Amino acid sequence: MPVRQPRYSKEEFARRGKEIYERDIRSHVEADHTGKFVAIDIETGAWEMDADDFIATQRLADRAPDAQMWLARVGHRATYRIGGPRQVVEQS
Repeated sequence: MPVRQPRYSKEEFARRGKEIYERDIRSHVEADHTGKFVAIDIETGAWEMDADDFIATQRLADRAPDAQMWLARVGHRATYRIGGPRQVVEQS
């Protein structure tokens, strides 16, 4: 499988991905698919969704081998979270 090379700056990549998600996808998935991953080809607007990020991206890659993929998570501001669960620290 050939390695996909980025064709856009990080800023342009993110702008396109967010724009497509907000404009074309969000209204179709937000109510019933919270937590699922959406893989988006930022050039064509094609997308795939699955509870598993790898499966979503693989299905999109199968359809569009040269896709420039941006990944979103339905109902979340960020696709991934680094670190463990939030802890409340009581102060005395």
